[in-house]
Amino acid sequence: MSSAAKIGQPGDGNGAYDIPLSEIDVAQPELFRTNTMWPYFERLRREDPVHYCAASTFGPYWSVTKYKDIMQVDTSHQIYSSEASLGGISIRDQKPDFLMPMFIAMDPPKHDAQRKVVNPIVAPDNLEKLEGTIRERAGRILDSLPIGETFDWVDKVSIELTTQMLATLFDFPWDDRRKLTRWSDVATAVPGGGIVESEEARRAELLECADYFVKLWNERVNAPPGNDLISMLAHGDATRNMDKMEYLGNLILLIVGGNDTTRNSISGGVLALNENPDEYDKLRANPSLIPSMVPEIIRWQTPLAHMRRSALCDAELGGKHIRKGDRVVMWYVSGNRDPDAIENPDSFIIDRARPRQHLSFGFGIHRCVGNRLAEMQLRIVWEEILKRFSFVEVVGEPVRVLSSFVKGYSELPVKLHAPN
Repeated sequence: MSSAAKIGQPGDGNGAYDIPLSEIDVAQPELFRTNTMWPYFERLRREDPVHYCAASTFGPYWSVTKYKDIMQVDTSHQIYSSEASLGGISIRDQKPDFLMPMFIAMDPPKHDAQRKVVNPIVAPDNLEKLEGTIRERAGRILDSLPIGETFDWVDKVSIELTTQMLATLFDFPWDDRRKLTRWSDVATAVPGGGIVESEEARRAELLECADYFVKLWNERVNAPPGNDLISMLAHGDATRNMDKMEYLGNLILLIVGGNDTTRNSISGGVLALNENPDEYDKLRANPSLIPSMVPEIIRWQTPLAHMRRSALCDAELGGKHIRKGDRVVMWYVSGNRDPDAIENPDSFIIDRARPRQHLSFGFGIHRCVGNRLAEMQLRIVWEEILKRFSFVEVVGEPVRVLSSFVKGYSELPVKLHAPN
């Protein structure tokens, strides 16, 4: 297995130290598909923590790569905006002719009002109710897997579990639940990268998603308020008058947030334990480490590599002058490997003293609304895995997603070993 974090040195031929600093463009999706971005981020953290890239596929942008600087941007929404009309939350601009406003891509007060509508779905009492459902489904999925045969963990476990969960949260037609997976993939895909061939094809599929969900909205809005996400949006004071594109935007946010992130952490955890067999031994010997392992997996994987903001005014960050309108990209994937903030950050350690000290969920007003649900799903999955298998063995190289936004896997070949 290749190491998850190859650290480059000057002249080692990997490119990170062999080009002028000004030419570094960490937003290239290919770096993430090949898992070769690490030395570039390491160099930026060392030499230019707030780095300007003048030319990229996405246009000029600032890279913020140190933990403390990312925190400063993430908690300063009055300076750094998430607004969809200014470009939104990913390095790729939302296009003016296909704007999908969503509450994560809004500033207060509208952001706060819309976020409040969906908060009850992840309230502690509701999570308590969901725990039994998640455990039963995880058990059923794991019991259906073949022992001793190679299969794709991403498809059979990671996608299936998270898509079932998402279908429950939306009260979505069960037999159509894999549509949610597809729409999640399409929403974040690079056109021409293997999922959709063009921007036009991407838009067409997203409009199909909107039409499907409009039918569900119409059913729920004419029924008494329920405790699923669509009913909450249809009956919420701040969301009941959304137009189709704003509804679609919030759906995509909830689908990607509830699906992509958890599924890639489920896959990433299996890979991390295989790459760090001593930690897997530690886990098998002491399953009570699962609650501290879960946030370490989420840090290690960092399922969303970045979030983007747009400067509302001139500002100074890390000694650099940010101009009004500039695109500012917070590289969570880099901040989570910053040795000035996290001890021994390039090591996967399941019993860290402060495992929740990571950036994967963001900070400030946009901190992930479903973070506790994500942690709960991961915890339950690993509790159920350890009951059934002595080893989930990765038997081939993972296939990574071509994206500098979603840091994930499309395939992970594994073989299960029966209990000893």
